[in-house]
Amino acid sequence: MTAVLPSGRRIVLRIEYDGAAFGGWQKQSSPEIPTVQGVLEPAISRVADAPVKLVCAGRTDAGVHATCQIAHFDCTAERSPRAWTAGVNSLLPETVKIQEICTVSGEFSARFSAISRRYAYLLHPSGIDSPQLAGRALRVDETLDLDAMRAAARCLEGEKDFRSFQAAGCQSRSFLRNVRHLRIYRQRGFVVIDIRANAFLQHMVRNIAGSLLEVGGGRREPDWMAETLAARDRKRAGATAPAAGLYLIGVAYPASCGVPSRTVAPPLLDPLPEFA
Repeated sequence: MTAVLPSGRRIVLRIEYDGAAFGGWQKQSSPEIPTVQGVLEPAISRVADAPVKLVCAGRTDAGVHATCQIAHFDCTAERSPRAWTAGVNSLLPETVKIQEICTVSGEFSARFSAISRRYAYLLHPSGIDSPQLAGRALRVDETLDLDAMRAAARCLEGEKDFRSFQAAGCQSRSFLRNVRHLRIYRQRGFVVIDIRANAFLQHMVRNIAGSLLEVGGGRREPDWMAETLAARDRKRAGATAPAAGLYLIGVAYPASCGVPSRTVAPPLLDPLPEFA
């Protein structure tokens, strides 16, 4: 890392935030709704001494957390990495902080250069609410059949039309997404739904999680998931799972971009396994 980041370059950030404190990533027209972008841009602009606009890898919903959100901005100010991180973080609330910083060429885009995003959805099987886990894991008041959930999930891997799992108001031009892995496992008392894809439709992860809970709870058979996928009809899938418990944990880029690909586990978990 250079002592001073070159001026006139594109600056890339890895950002961590508690989604429960925000109405999502994207800045809203109403200043009464706090957003991640809405608090980051003014703080960065003060340190840069010029207005900046952030572009992120994935616009997370209200309540969705991130351990590895990637964003970039353009700036002509010369600052050391420590000056950027310490200066900006001192202006931010405790619920959002910059964890890493680097510079790249102007061709890089945090959004369009990404080759995959990875999310983890944390389930807490318990008959009693835990104040310590409120907003950080979804309590499931039933015994889950993980083998049935795994059998149901297999049909979702690969490039498929995921319109059955889109949000009702999703404006994507294409419903094709390539799910690189979808794994369900236990760790530290949690059930983890771990999914990586080239990109996601709006609410896609939460709608898949809600459908897997239908199977895991015994209300649907595993074959129902393939039937739902083939129907290409949002009404056929399960309910949208709550945002609580969903984390953006990784974004990958080609090595030629010069941006390290990272996977950062939620603080409730141990380091997560890597899947092909």
